[in-house]
This record gives sequence, structure tokens and C-alpha cells, in this order.
Amino acid sequence: MLQNIAIGQYVPGRSFLHLADPRSKLLFIIMFATLVFLANNSITYSILIAFTVFSILLSRLSLSYILKSLKPVWLLILFTVVLHIFITKGGTVYYQLGSFTVEEQGVRQAIFISIRLGLLILFSSLLTLTTSPMDLTEGLERLLGPFGRIGVPVHEIALMMSIALRFIPTLMEETDKIIKAQSARGADFTSGNLVRRAKNLIPIAIPLFVSAFRRAEELAMAMEARGYRGGVGRTRLNKLRFSWRDSLIAVAAALLILAIGWWRT
Repeated sequence: MLQNIAIGQYVPGRSFLHLADPRSKLLFIIMFATLVFLANNSITYSILIAFTVFSILLSRLSLSYILKSLKPVWLLILFTVVLHIFITKGGTVYYQLGSFTVEEQGVRQAIFISIRLGLLILFSSLLTLTTSPMDLTEGLERLLGPFGRIGVPVHEIALMMSIALRFIPTLMEETDKIIKAQSARGADFTSGNLVRRAKNLIPIAIPLFVSAFRRAEELAMAMEARGYRGGVGRTRLNKLRFSWRDSLIAVAAALLILAIGWWRT
């Protein structure tokens, strides 16, 4: 069900990734995403896949649990695969039906694009699963700190992004409750053509939007009641400090950059 989706959730632990500084993890995510887009052959993608599996092992989290983060986007991945198979041309023709052909470059691009999306989602989920919302907020704020000198509301931006990530599992759980309630009233979300199924989503979308706005208002009132006034003059109980784990992450990033750069064609 929807409540089993891993995106945006945090699982407490004492693994290597849990104890690493959120700033180093955020910087590594940016670097990793860049390398995913630079990879262009089977060797470079194999390196990235192997490193992703190794990172999951370091997190000491269940692989099946992390793979749940792919559930919300499997339709997008499938659509992208089909689109590339039938649109991208070049190379050997594997199959032909009238004007539609399945060619080598289309299959190649479909595989690479699906791997690219999967890696990005898995690593992003790994970040939220091993980093608490408070640490993630502070890490974002510290990284964006230089922009505060030119008037950018760094603290508010970091807090907004953290709250958005935190609300993902909450909204998923709320959606699941609405679907169950509407199904108990006789609603059918599985039968009919595409247009009918889209219309059937209206009884889900409207209560979900109402619930989201109500939760946002309650959160704003709670923050105001507790005297929240932004990041000006705020102090922290635990300050972020780089450790030997972050040095190893930097070394791993450098080795990954060299490997992708060497094997990239």
C-alpha cells in the first residue's frame, strides 16, 4: 500500500551513513547525480550500480525496503522506456510493425534512461532514510549559508525543503486512507477506460488537497505559537562537525569521478 513507500521517511540507526555529516552526504548526492548524467556506456553504469549497492549495504537497511522508493515512479520509468524504444532510431532493427520499429539505439537508450532514473531515486531515498529532518535542514542551511549574505532567506528555504520531504510519507498515508474510505463507499478505481479512471481520482484529489491545506495551517499555527521567527539568532544543541567518515566519503567521490571519467567514451 501507499504507506509502505520509502521516499521522505527516516529510519534511525548507527550505520556509517547515519553517522556521516549531512553536508558531505548532500554534496555527494549532487556529485553522484552529475555522474549519472555523464555516464554513457555499460561500464560506467555498472560502476554506479555497484556503488549504489555498496552504499545500501553501508546503510544497514533492507534492500527490499529501499526499493519501495521506486514504486511511485515505476509508471514514469515504464513510459520513458516505451517512448525511447519507439522514438529513438539507429543501429540494428530488432522488430518492425508497419511504421513502428524497435532499433538498437532505442533499446540502448531505454535501458540507460531507466537505470539513470532508478539510481537517482534510490540515492535520494538513501539520503532521507539515513538523515533526520533536523540534520537535513541544518546541512542545507550550512551549505546555502554564503547566499544569505546577499539577502537569500537560507534558513526558510532549508526548512521548507525539509518540511516538504517530511510531508511526503504523511500525504501518502492520507491518500491511502482516502482510497480505503472511498472504496468502502463503493468507489471503483480499477475498472473502466483511462478517462473514467481519471474522473475517479477526483474523490481522492479533493479531500487530499483539503487535508494538505489543513495540515499546513496547523503546522503554521504551531510554529507561531512556539515563537518561531525564522533563522535570525537561532542556536543549535548539536553542531555539525566533519569526521573521518566524511573524509572517506570525499575519497570515494574522488575515486568515483576518476573511474567514470576514465571509462566514459
